[in-house]
Amino acid sequence: MRQAKSGIGIRTKSVYSPPDPSDGIRILTTQYWPRGIPRAAVGEYVRKLGPSRGLLHAFKRAEIDWPTYEAGYLEEMRAEGPRREIERLAGIALKQQVTILCVCKDEAFCHRRLLRDLIENEACELR
Repeated sequence: MRQAKSGIGIRTKSVYSPPDPSDGIRILTTQYWPRGIPRAAVGEYVRKLGPSRGLLHAFKRAEIDWPTYEAGYLEEMRAEGPRREIERLAGIALKQQVTILCVCKDEAFCHRRLLRDLIENEACELR
């Protein structure tokens, strides 16, 4: 986990990592609910911020590489619904800790890292 931009309370972790009081609001951002995770383990479930099933499946099946996946995800986040959610979460992150959750174990190849950056950039603009 890297240090967030100054004054912006946002981090990422796998939904399978144990909850911690320092997580603040835990927000799951997948298109499907992960097996074995109780609803009480997250504060919010925001499907709009997860990659589309088609994009995710293409990456998992090695039909596309990471740069193609990344570009596709960022394009999906330009739609009106995801943009509104990013703006909303940026406002929250300026006031309290937000933890973005996903099922991936490796953050280097997970949309939650990209989403964190989008939210941080939006929060910087809101200041």
